Amino acid sequence: MIVVIDEDTRRREISEAILAKLRFAVAPFASAEQAISAMRGLLPEAVVAREDAAATIREHLSSDRSGRTIPLLAVTDDLAAPEALVEALRKLLRANS
Repeated sequence: MIVVIDEDTRRREISEAILAKLRFAVAPFASAEQAISAMRGLLPEAVVAREDAAATIREHLSSDRSGRTIPLLAVTDDLAAPEALVEALRKLLRANS
């Protein structure tokens, strides 16, 4: 499961659609605060968040069941294209597996 955090509804829905097409389960949130409270029970494979939310969430990232820190992809404007987002997420997941 991938947690997606973006306060912009349109961008969040686009990210969710892209990841769902790649067969990821997606848990979308409008704010880092919403995601933080929900993530205690979710234990996602990764978190995808805009830079502002990434700074907040980084302080609260927990570990998964194996003790591994959950990877975080901070989305910048250069990752706005779907292909760039997918490639960055794949690299992040490969590096943390």
